[in-house]
Amino acid sequence: MGAASVASTLLLSLSSSSPFLSSASASFLPSSSSSPRVAVPAGRQKAAVSVLRALRAETATLPVLSFSGEKIGEVDLDLKSAPPSTARAVVHRALITDRQNKRRGTASTLTRGEVRGGGRKPYQQKKTGKARRGSTRTPLRPGGGVIFGPKPRDWSIKINRKEKRLAISTALASAAVADDAFVVEEFAEEFAAGPRTRDFVAALQRWGLDPKQKAMFFATEFADNVRLSGRNIGSIKMLTPRTLNLYDILDARKLFFTPAAIEYLNSRYGATVFDEYEDDTDGEDDGEEEAEEVQEEEGTAEEAAQDESEDTEAGNNS
Repeated sequence: MGAASVASTLLLSLSSSSPFLSSASASFLPSSSSSPRVAVPAGRQKAAVSVLRALRAETATLPVLSFSGEKIGEVDLDLKSAPPSTARAVVHRALITDRQNKRRGTASTLTRGEVRGGGRKPYQQKKTGKARRGSTRTPLRPGGGVIFGPKPRDWSIKINRKEKRLAISTALASAAVADDAFVVEEFAEEFAAGPRTRDFVAALQRWGLDPKQKAMFFATEFADNVRLSGRNIGSIKMLTPRTLNLYDILDARKLFFTPAAIEYLNSRYGATVFDEYEDDTDGEDDGEEEAEEVQEEEGTAEEAAQDESEDTEAGNNS
């Protein structure tokens, strides 16, 4: 299944219960007419800029459950998200980028000119009653070359880092608003004696999760016994900030976090994170900007070296 078809399936399954990704549901967000428009020079209007300018913050209150399944409190998840008019496009683009960048691009076939052998004409041109053949490596015969077969290629495509970050925060906020997320208190002490998958499955059931249903468990770090207890459950994805990705967020039916993970998400994808990008209308990746700065510094150093050499030559001639 191609990356585009996988992305479309995930978005359709999520948009049915998600006010962020549904084009028909936009009641919880302020309308574009009520918010003041920001003037952007005509020559610098870009799609990525319009998305960042239209960011909205929506606070979702998530229940906090104990290891026994009782509700012990609530916590706020305040994330930036794209407006409903562009949310599906932003998430879809980021998902396609993630899936396509994972392709290795190593598939390779041999053409008729690359297959070993076939240099001698197999039989004479005429008087055989058979079709004429000039080589045994023709694509029409077994063992021959492949017509228009795959060759090694680079499938990677580029996406701005802030756009990818916006897609992840939009997907998380979508699940939170749709009541598909909750928080569990730290329970590493419950597995201090050793890993036990049966106890982990029982805890999932107390939290209202079906062990056969796909879910994502996000924490800043996992104790060894907790990680060993949950890794044998194929329907549970245990992610850390290093492995957090958009595909697993959309593929999961339920999301649950630890309190430390909520603090991380609020600090990483929260309401104040994108403020530093408001004056950046180029929409370029930070890596490209750093590369350009390095090139400028190198050019300045070369010019200074040339000036010094010219001055030295002038002094020698005098």
